[in-house]
Amino acid sequence: MDKEYAFEHLPAYVSEQIENAVGVLREGGIVAYPTDTVYGLGADVYNDEAVKKVFDIKNRPLSLPLPVLIADAEQVISLTSELSLTARSLMERFWPGGLTIIFAKSPLFNSMVLAGGGKIGIRLPDHPVPRLLIKELGRPIVGTSANLHNRETALTATEVHEHLGGLVDFIIDAGRCPGGAESTIIDVTADPPRVLRHGIVPESEIRDSYRK
Repeated sequence: MDKEYAFEHLPAYVSEQIENAVGVLREGGIVAYPTDTVYGLGADVYNDEAVKKVFDIKNRPLSLPLPVLIADAEQVISLTSELSLTARSLMERFWPGGLTIIFAKSPLFNSMVLAGGGKIGIRLPDHPVPRLLIKELGRPIVGTSANLHNRETALTATEVHEHLGGLVDFIIDAGRCPGGAESTIIDVTADPPRVLRHGIVPESEIRDSYRK
């Protein structure tokens, strides 16, 4: 299921950008970064002031939770209250990749990303940049798309500049996002699980993965 990424797998100019971006995140700043789907807008999920900046930049209602990106599947344990067989099956089949899974949150995890709710959306991306950001930061990051709420998504650093201008503290330019579409979102707290957003992973493949 998992892949290991290291700085040496990337061009030197990208590795340098990642190191700089980690410093920005540690200071409570906002970073835009490429993923396997679309460009993301990141902040330290444990820094509520930084998370609030993400809501403000996107003009996103504070009542809508923000998704979270992780660097490896083991990080799910500290964020969620339980892993059902369905959830494990989806993680095994689609992570790393373009599926965001909504779990019941851990009682020990509290963050503004939750928007006051009891659920958390998590994704393990199949792209070295966000995963290295998270590993170097030592914490999960916000994984929302780098655009205004309900507007066209960005696939390049240039498009992030066009959408958000100088609102973002640091933009990592590591080429065009390969996916070209947002992640699919499925809520595994529902019975049966419910697809909340159709995205890069077809619903038919998702259903087949946990019916077996």
